[in-house]
Amino acid sequence: MFELIRSNKRRSIALIGAFVLVLSLVGAAVGVLLGYGLQGTVVALVISAGLAFASYWKSDAIALSVSRAKPADPQQYQRLHNLVEGLCIASGLPKPRVYIVEDPAPNAFATGRDPKHAAIAVTTGLLQKLNRVELEGVVAHELSHIRNYDILVSTLAVTLVGSVALLSNFAVRAMWWNGGRVARSGDRDGGGNPLALVGFVFIIIAPLIAKAMQASVSRQRETLADVSACQLTRYPPGLISALEKLRDDVTVTHAASTATAHMWIEQPMSGVGDKGKMGVWNRMFDTHPPLEERIALLREL
Repeated sequence: MFELIRSNKRRSIALIGAFVLVLSLVGAAVGVLLGYGLQGTVVALVISAGLAFASYWKSDAIALSVSRAKPADPQQYQRLHNLVEGLCIASGLPKPRVYIVEDPAPNAFATGRDPKHAAIAVTTGLLQKLNRVELEGVVAHELSHIRNYDILVSTLAVTLVGSVALLSNFAVRAMWWNGGRVARSGDRDGGGNPLALVGFVFIIIAPLIAKAMQASVSRQRETLADVSACQLTRYPPGLISALEKLRDDVTVTHAASTATAHMWIEQPMSGVGDKGKMGVWNRMFDTHPPLEERIALLREL
C-alpha cells in the first residue's frame, strides 16, 4: 500500500505537469488562431501561466465555492467535528477545515494543496443518512486523500480543466464572430495556414483531452483511499456499510458539477451505471471505479 502511495505521488507530479502543458498548448493555439503572431501567442501563454499559478493557490477556495460549501458551525455539527478531530489525532494529521454542503444526496470530498491547507466538505444528506460508524469511514476516506496528497492534483484539476474549456470556448467563439476569417500572419493572401489548422483541431479536442485526464485522476486513488481509511479506523465494515448506502441512494448531488465530479467520494453526476446507448461513452469519462468493485475489495480485507 505504501508503495502505491509513493507511486500515486509520482503520478500526481506527472499529471500536474500534463495539465499545465495542455493549458499552455491551448494558450499558444489561441494566439495563433486569433492571428496576433508571436506577441499574441506570448500573451496567451502568460495568461495560461497565470491561470496555472492561480489554480495552485486558490483552487481549493474555488472548489468549495463552486460546491456551495459553508463552514460547519462547531456547535451545530459537533459530532462531525469530533469525528474529524479524533481521526486526525489517530493519523497524525493537522485538523482540516470542515464544511457543510446543503444537499440531500449523501456525498463528501476533500480539497486543498497539502495537509496544512486542506478542507473536508460533507453534504447534509450524508449526515442524515449515515450512522456514526459509517460517517467515520467516509471521513477517514477523505482524510486518506489528504494524507496521500491526492487532494493537490484533484483540486488543481478543477481549475485547470475549467481553464482549458474556457480558453477553447473563447477561441471558437472569437473565430465564429469573425466569420471564420480571422487574420493570421502569413495568411493574408487567403492561403491556408497549416499551423493555424493544427491549432484549430487542437482547440476542438483539448476539452476532451482534459476530461480524459480528469477521469484518470481519481479511479485508482479512490480504491487506495478506501483501503487507507480501513487501516485508519481498523473497522472495514463501517466504510463498507457507508458505500452500500451510497450505492443504493439514487439522489443526484446537485452541488456537484462536471469540473468537481472527480473530487467526491462517489460519482455525483447522473448517468452512472447507464447501460443504454450512451453507457460506453459515460463509462469512458467515469471519474470513479464502480462502487460494487470497491465494496468487493474491502470485503476481502
